[in-house]
This record gives sequence, C-alpha cells and structure tokens, in this order.
Amino acid sequence: MISDDWNNGAAWMHQAIMPIAEAKISVLDWGLTHSDITYDVVTVWNGRFFRINDYLDRFERSVEKFRLNIPQDREDIRRILHDIVARSGLRQSYVSMVASRGVPAIAGSRDPRDCTNHFYAWNVPFVWVFTEPVVERGAHLQVPKKIERIAPQAVDPTAKNYHWGDFTRGLIDAKETGFDNTLLLDGAGNITEGPGFNVFGVRDGSVLTPKTGVLEGITRRTALEIAESIGLTTEVREISFEEFIDVDEAFATTSGGGIVPITKVNNRTFSNGVPGEITQSLARIYWDWHNDPEMSEAVEYL
Repeated sequence: MISDDWNNGAAWMHQAIMPIAEAKISVLDWGLTHSDITYDVVTVWNGRFFRINDYLDRFERSVEKFRLNIPQDREDIRRILHDIVARSGLRQSYVSMVASRGVPAIAGSRDPRDCTNHFYAWNVPFVWVFTEPVVERGAHLQVPKKIERIAPQAVDPTAKNYHWGDFTRGLIDAKETGFDNTLLLDGAGNITEGPGFNVFGVRDGSVLTPKTGVLEGITRRTALEIAESIGLTTEVREISFEEFIDVDEAFATTSGGGIVPITKVNNRTFSNGVPGEITQSLARIYWDWHNDPEMSEAVEYL
C-alpha cells in the first residue's frame, strides 16, 4: 500500500528519493535568487512516459546553453525519473528534471563559476495547464497591448527557464478580465507563446505556428508531425497578430494537456465558439499516439 505522502508525488535530491513535501533547496541557491536554472517536463500517461528521449534531448541542450555542469548523465537522469514515478505510484504524472546553478562554494561570491551546480527531479499528479472544462469549450486568451515577451536576445526561450516576469503580468491581467490565459507578442507585433504552451492557427487546410521567440515544444513538434501525417500543410514562420486572429481555427499545445482548442482571442471568436474540427482530429490522434510503443516507455512500478 502506497501512503498518501507518496500519492502527492516524489522527489530525488542528494542521492535519495523522498516524498515531494520533503524536497527543499537552499535559500542561497542561485536557481532561487537569480532564476539561474533550467528544467524540462515529461509526462506519464497511463503508466507510460511519452517521448522521453525527446525531452531528455532538449534538457541536455538547455543544460549546455546555461553552461551548467551536473554529475548525472543521460541514463542516470532517465533512471531517476523512472524511480520517482515508480515510488509515487502515479500513473498520470507531471515529471520535472532540473539543473540549478547552486550555492557559491565561496560565501558571498558573485561569480557564477564559484557555484556548485546540481540536479534534482520531482513528480506530482498530472498538471493541466488548462483545466479540463476549458479544454472542452476551448481556451479564451488575452493578448495584452503593453506586455511584450522577453526578447530572445535577452533570455533564450529555446532553453526552458523560469523567467516568467512577462507571463505573470499577462496572466494577472488576463485573469482579472475574465480570460483563461495570456498570449504575448514580440516587439514586432508577432505572436510568440503563452506560459507553458505554444499556439497554432489553421487556415485553408494549413497549420501555422510561430518560429521565433518560443520554446520548441515537444507537443508542438508532435502536433506538426500529426498534421503532416494526415495530409495537412505545415508552416513554421513569423505570424503577425493580425494574421493570427484571421485564422479559421486556433489551438494551443502543451505537455500539460496536449492539443487544446482556442475559441477566443481578445474579442475575436474562432469556429463559432466551439473547438474546430481539425483541432479535434489532431487532439484525438495525439492521445492515441501515447499508446505507441515507439513513442512511449513503460514505468516499472514497485
């Protein structure tokens, strides 16, 4: 029998697995004080990791871009992720791998090279970026006029990070005005992404998604592959706000929920306010692919 402590999730830190409630980092860790940290999230659905190799690939690239040096190699990380999910017993889970700059070995040092980099991981019950009722009716997004996405020249969005100052401002504004979430533009007025999700438009049988200023999401990649597999044209390029609100259908992609319809952006309603047919087809195939043994990997539960 698994205790309630483990049902809430597990963590791996300092060479040990512990209940998620016991996981802690130092208040002096630069991951906390400077957001000098990178991470990635892979999901477990029906007891199987989905596309874990792709998430490990991206995590390794992010660690390199942040110039971090952790002692764990790829197979160590894979084993740790399997172990914490198995210990928690969760069959639907949100699983995070994290590399942090750490605490300076020399007290008071302002030199990041003096920090002891470290790795930790944790998992919790599956996290829906959009709630299930929102997924059913389609998300309503607000695009604010005065909040821009952090420029990629400042913070590289292709290395997954916790720099959410822009997203948090957008989220607060969106929630206070009755929207589900926020979608930000870049300085040139092109759409980028939202907090934890990429966006797509569908127009005349073509599927469009932004190329720059975004995390190259694994679910984004999956959506492009699904679209191509059913004969749709895909375009990855800059998309202006004006072009985006003129599409026939819109949807978001996120590891925390898959392919999610978007039925409203600001005062523009898509597909008569209901999830579009192409979006729904892509979403059904997305969840079917979770059962493909070439794309998923079974957790060996205790």
